[in-house]
Amino acid sequence: MSNFGQINPPPRLLMGPGPINADPRVLRAMSAQLIGQYDPAMTSYMNETMALYREVFCTANQWTLLIDGTSRAGIEALLFSALCPGDKVLIPVFGRFGLLLSEIAQRAGAEVHTIEVPWGEVFKPEQIEEALQRVRPKVLAVVQGDTSTTMLQPLEELGALCRKYDALFYTDVTASIGGNFLKTDEWGLDAVSAGLQKCLAGPSGSSPITVSDRYVEVVRRRRHVEAGLVTSAHQAGIEPAIRSNYFDIPMILDYWGEERLNHHTEATSMLYCARECARLLVDEGMDNAIARHQLHGDAMLAGVQGLNLRPFGDLKHKMNNVVGVYIPEAVQGDAVRSSLLNDFGIEIGTSFGPLHGKIWRIGTMGYNARKDAVLTTLAALEQVLRLAGHQCDASGGVAAAMAVYKAAAEA
Repeated sequence: MSNFGQINPPPRLLMGPGPINADPRVLRAMSAQLIGQYDPAMTSYMNETMALYREVFCTANQWTLLIDGTSRAGIEALLFSALCPGDKVLIPVFGRFGLLLSEIAQRAGAEVHTIEVPWGEVFKPEQIEEALQRVRPKVLAVVQGDTSTTMLQPLEELGALCRKYDALFYTDVTASIGGNFLKTDEWGLDAVSAGLQKCLAGPSGSSPITVSDRYVEVVRRRRHVEAGLVTSAHQAGIEPAIRSNYFDIPMILDYWGEERLNHHTEATSMLYCARECARLLVDEGMDNAIARHQLHGDAMLAGVQGLNLRPFGDLKHKMNNVVGVYIPEAVQGDAVRSSLLNDFGIEIGTSFGPLHGKIWRIGTMGYNARKDAVLTTLAALEQVLRLAGHQCDASGGVAAAMAVYKAAAEA
């Protein structure tokens, strides 16, 4: 007999930068019965999932599908499949997740070039164009929304620049998709990867991707050569084999395509989950979902300012779905987070690198982008801050958020 009881997690309101509480409808979808991977019903669900995510990504790309694994699996699949050893990749870094792209590209054997701005800022198009002209990379890899800094990098002008300098344009939208505008085709994106655990209102474990015909043409040129000849083959102009079997995009495309060539056993429950995440967004309407995230993000921003907290970074480029706030000097940041969690069951985030211990990150995303979650978080945060000696007006945070909601209702 086992000494362990059933899994029974404590109730939490996850108001950090992700993961968040999954929508109950997503959890119900995950509990559906399993079927075989070649069952006609399964093939139908896969096709429906592809169609739904075309709407989420705002694309007509045929190849819009799922990578089984967390959002990092999608990143690795797209970068490892596109980059041969020695290829140049340009990565603008404005937070922790730009550094992650750099590490993954290095592991793919690429020659990595980075440009940087201070955390809390984003790049101007001319900064990226100068680097494209100087480096002439095969791939420009950019994070759209970096939760470590809460900043949203504008992408609208970068696709044309990539065409001008003959570079593939890849972006990771895990933290931003569903809560901020993303126009895959209109902006000239060649490859995009995401995750479910933020504005898509699901758990981590599946990575939706979309790729252009241009990207597919590049990755299908990869040839199998003997491992010892990879470097010389590259120098001779022969594309070496994709190093990973699991993350081999051409093989994955064949698996999702009409031939359904065996590559792996699809993670059925996660496919149900990802399909439901997309269905809910599409039914809501992508513009409506983004407006919802903006409304509750604006209310949270006003609320923390009403608590006499100072927001972090360039607010003109803040993501709709997460806000960074400086930790008051007289307050112990970890103690506040611990009290929120243990006394109120609410989780907010700390940060990384140069911002560790300096800011909190508070999210309003997915299922938690709603009025009661915002007001409950602000009310609890006020109590904890006041007990910690922070000076703020009674109900100042809730009142400021309510003013945003009132103005939106009257607009």
